[in-house]
Amino acid sequence: MFSNSILPSDFKHVWHPFTQMKTAPTPLAIVKAKNASLFTEDGTEYLDCNSSWWVNIHGHGHPRLKQALVDQFDAIDHVIFAGVTHPKAVELAEKVTEILPNTLQKVFFSDDGSTAVEVALKMAFQYWHNRKEPKKRILALDGAYHGDTFGAMSISQRGYFNEPFEHLFFSVDYLEFPSKERDEAVLVEAEKLFYTQEFAALIVEPLIQGSAGMRTYSADFLEKLVILAKSYGVLVIFDEVMTGWGRTGELFAMNYIQEIPDIVCISKGLTGGILPLGLTVATQQIYEAFLAEEKTKALLHGHSFTGNALACAVACANIDLVNELEFKQNILRISELHSAFKESIHSHSKVKEVRHLGTIIAVELLEENADYFSSIRDRAYDYFLSIGLLIRPLGNVIFLNPPYCTTNEELAKMYKGITDFILQN
Repeated sequence: MFSNSILPSDFKHVWHPFTQMKTAPTPLAIVKAKNASLFTEDGTEYLDCNSSWWVNIHGHGHPRLKQALVDQFDAIDHVIFAGVTHPKAVELAEKVTEILPNTLQKVFFSDDGSTAVEVALKMAFQYWHNRKEPKKRILALDGAYHGDTFGAMSISQRGYFNEPFEHLFFSVDYLEFPSKERDEAVLVEAEKLFYTQEFAALIVEPLIQGSAGMRTYSADFLEKLVILAKSYGVLVIFDEVMTGWGRTGELFAMNYIQEIPDIVCISKGLTGGILPLGLTVATQQIYEAFLAEEKTKALLHGHSFTGNALACAVACANIDLVNELEFKQNILRISELHSAFKESIHSHSKVKEVRHLGTIIAVELLEENADYFSSIRDRAYDYFLSIGLLIRPLGNVIFLNPPYCTTNEELAKMYKGITDFILQN
């Protein structure tokens, strides 16, 4: 279909993320994307079963997102955001605060999920610094993943991903991952730590840990943990980079509980998966701790593309789509189909566990070497490509979090592909 391949130049110049370039197979040369499908140079179609790294919520090439981008380009493409503002940044801040709990009112713009987390950490540390209260410890959950910048790596799971850099990380305390049998013991341990009055903040991926294998925990535990943290004056940060925009069934995972975090990090589906953009949204109380005559008490952080007008315009259009009935109906439809698939597969002899929350379903296979580098991952990835599915397993965990435009027939193809792979391996 296309005579001039991009692959020779890719081999010559491109260094791909999360890829061992010496042993990796030839990458897919994607030249077109539409709805839930991706198309290669030779015309082969693949279903985008993981929403292009969990970002694409409405499907590729949505006309309203495209129009928002085109219209904004004719007005402002980009402008410095220090000492300057523009209509779409203001509109986005208004729209985001309208759909979040009303105590979350102050929006700080950045570039992606990792930087949104970095900003949250800087807010938390400097909040206590500005108040002259020396609280410098952070509490996270075992298995956490919060990004790949140094602060985000520091609060994430230690080990094979980050080993070369660990001597540069700041110290972090970790709670054991909660389970029904261990919830109360984990809360007891959390209270012991909070009692020291040394903790600046608690940070969690609410209800589900993405890169750890789509591991879920209860809303009841999360509610109790947040209440406990707040009772000791610990700031609470929710990393909703992956869990936001309907992935858990609710618009945000925080909507499953009554307690509200002090800071929330948002990215991925923020622009519908079209452009990079991150937001860190904080309470008025946190914001006011940075107000002073001394400029050194300001949040001295920023990026060249902070508040990018094109990204903000697309994000505004995305929120308009999110507020429509069709968005909610598609989330419910996919969730119900996932639930039925879970019932059909969970008792299979090769399946250890099936976890389902909203539009996310994860099938954990029984495997002696069950981690991110499990050999199942490569076998499954290759098999799924052979039947037109782009699925990137997390080790021995095969998961789906498709765009919400994915049809019932396309979902059925995904379910059949996973079932057939299990039967053949």
